[in-house]
This record gives sequence, C-alpha cells and structure tokens, in this order.
Amino acid sequence: MFPNSILGRPPFTPNHQQHNNFFTLSPSLYSHQQLIDAQFNFQNTERLNDEKNLPLDGKRQRFHSPHQEPTIVNHIVPLSGERRYSMPPLFHTHYVPDIVRGVPPFREIPFLEPREITLPEAKDKLSQQILELFEACQQQVSDLKKKELCRTELQREIQLIFPQSRLFLVGSSLNGFGTRSSDGDLCLVVKEEPVNQKTEARHILTLVHKHFCTRLSGYIERPQLIRAKVPIVKFRDKVSCVEFDLNVNNIVGIRNTFLLRTYAYLENRVRPLVLVIKKWASHHEINDASRGTLSSYSLVLMVLHYLQTLPEPILPSIQKIYPESFSPAIQLHLVHQAPCNVPPYLSKNESNLGDLLLGFLKYYATEFDWNSQMISVREAKAIPRPDGIEWRNKYICVEEPFDGTNTARAVHEKQKFDMIKDQFLKSWHRLKNKRDLNSILPLRTAVLKR
Repeated sequence: MFPNSILGRPPFTPNHQQHNNFFTLSPSLYSHQQLIDAQFNFQNTERLNDEKNLPLDGKRQRFHSPHQEPTIVNHIVPLSGERRYSMPPLFHTHYVPDIVRGVPPFREIPFLEPREITLPEAKDKLSQQILELFEACQQQVSDLKKKELCRTELQREIQLIFPQSRLFLVGSSLNGFGTRSSDGDLCLVVKEEPVNQKTEARHILTLVHKHFCTRLSGYIERPQLIRAKVPIVKFRDKVSCVEFDLNVNNIVGIRNTFLLRTYAYLENRVRPLVLVIKKWASHHEINDASRGTLSSYSLVLMVLHYLQTLPEPILPSIQKIYPESFSPAIQLHLVHQAPCNVPPYLSKNESNLGDLLLGFLKYYATEFDWNSQMISVREAKAIPRPDGIEWRNKYICVEEPFDGTNTARAVHEKQKFDMIKDQFLKSWHRLKNKRDLNSILPLRTAVLKR
C-alpha cells in the first residue's frame, strides 16, 4: 500500500515508471454535463415510476429522494441597490431572473483524449524519496470521481433554486496538485459578472445553506455559512467523506484552476516537486492562510516561479506563449479547452528532483528579495512591487496570474513572515547536509496523512 523504501523495504529500481493521464476525469466532465443531466433525469423518472410500490428503505438513496419535502424555488433574490426580482414557479423554465442572466449553456465538445506523462526517473536517494512520496500521496482517480459525483448532484439541487447556475470543481482537486486528503473546492456561478460578496453572494449562500440544512440533511454533514470577506459554505459529504468549501462567482478561481493544470502536466518534474513542498510547508505550519501563513495556491505559484527563473528554465510563461488560450475574456464554458492546446515543454535543464528541491529552498532563503520584488508567474520572473495600496507594507507579494491581486496577503504579521523565512533557511541547511528528505519532513508521518 505504501512505497517500499519509505517503510524500510528495498526501494524500487530506476526503471520503475508510471503513466499519468493528462485529462483523466478532466474538464471534459463539464463539457458532457448536459448529456449526463439528460440521461439522469430520464432514468430518474423511470426509477420513480418503478419505485412507487417499493418500501422506503428499498429505494436507492440520492440527494433528491422522493420522500423529501419539495423545494420551493427562491422567490426573492436581493441585488445591489435593494432591487428585488420575483421568481416564478419552478417549472417555468423559460423565465430567467436577472441575477442568473448571462450564464451561457454548456456546449458539447468532443471528448479530449488523455495524454500520458511518464514520471521522472529517480537515480539518487533524495529524488527517489520525493517520487515515492508523490506516488503514495497524489490524488487518485477514485478520489476525483467521488468529488465529481458530489458536484454533479449538488449542481442539480442548487439549480432548483437558481435554474441557470452552474457548479464548478476548482482548486487542487482538478489542477493536478491534489493529494488523497485534499478538500474539495466548489464555485457556484450565477452570472458571468462580478457579484457583490458582501450582499449578493452572502444572500445566495444563505439560501444554499438553508437548502442543505433542510432538504439534504441526510447527505450533507455540518453545513456552515462562513461570513468572511469572501463568504463560503463549508460542509462534509457523508457519502465520500470529503470536506467541501463552496463560494459564489469566484470566476478567477475557475480560470487559474486550468492554468495551473496546464503547468502541472507541462513537465514531468512539476507535480512531484509541488507535492513534496506542500507537505513540507504543512509539516512546518507555514501552509495555512487562515493562520497568517501561505496558502497552497501561493506555494504552487512560488514553485512555478522558481522553475521559470532557473538559468535554464524548466517552465516558460504559458500566458505569454499562448495568450489566446488563457485570455481572461474566454467564456467559462470554454476555459477547460486551454490545456489541450499546449504541448509538453522540452527543457534543456536536466536537474533531478532532489537538486530542484534544494534549489527551491535556497532561492527563497538566500536569493529572492522579499522587500522589493514580486513573484510573477505571468511574467516568468521577479518584478518590482507595484506602488498600490494592496502591495504596500506587505511582507510577501505573489501576483495572481489573472486579476493581479496579491495571493499572499494573508501573511500580514512580521512574526509569521520571519517564521516562514526562517523555515526556508533551516530546511535548506539541513537538506544540503543530509541529502535525506526525512531531515526536513518525516516521510512515514507524511504518507500516513496522505
């Protein structure tokens, strides 16, 4: 179950290779959603007819079990300026309220053939440890299937309230950098326009939260409405046991999911390196934005930036090379096509995973100028900090590739910033001397946590 050498057994040979699908359960899931929904509704109608005479416990459980109370579609949806729109009965599907107008229907797109990617060989101990940790902890196809099934069912339920809305799986679950223990991030899109997070988003999530608590209490556990700057509904799916965060109209989160997915599969050293760095940061408690340290998203951007800025780069800026594929103007139902337009990147840099991990720690411990520079994956280089208020007096500046905001704004205390820098420096020294991943990350513990 676990890699042999991590648990003290003989290591695998360098000839061991593993193939990974570029589009395994990929965005094509979304492109076929209409077909899935149509099939499900047809089959469900037949089931309901067949099940009328069955005892309740003999019926297949699902989110919309026939014995539950029918959901009444939202009648009042507040908009900015206190404007309100009356919603007609549920089955008047020709009517589209203003709050959801402008979300185009899914278009059928030909199935995307998977691209196989071979993991790098591990010829030294440190690289072998990194690769084995990756193979033990990377998100499996079965993990993604569970999240996708939940997303499909929840989308159908939420469309009872907002008929034209769509639910996207975003973040590490889909961007190629997920682990077996990764939570699921969901983005509910009600319109392809900005939503006021303090008013509209909060009210929409209040309705969703109420729906979860009443209609879906048998399937969803501990739903909580978190009234933060960007409000979310947190809940646990009882079937898959996955924890989810659901936001409203975080459009940039959908776009950067597929940008990062492209980088993840562009070069075969990227995903193992990112996973071990996320595990290392989590172990040393510098990977939690809610506690004033780095978010996983910021860490991934930091790794990509490092790989872009090597004397012989391992990654380019794909936004520069393929601007038409990653334009913020591309409609959401088309963004999943972007990765298939980008071929693998052939780098002349032959550094192994161990050397790259050491180089990453050294770069941020001794080379990067935190005081005056900003990390920019979009530009594939460190650039001077902007003079705007969002960047002033910030300890770490990591540019969001689409909207230009600071993804590391959570690091707002000098004590936390010093702790992050100190961990880079200490870990670099330890790893340089030992060349053993256990010196900075206990492998047995990391594998058990998945």
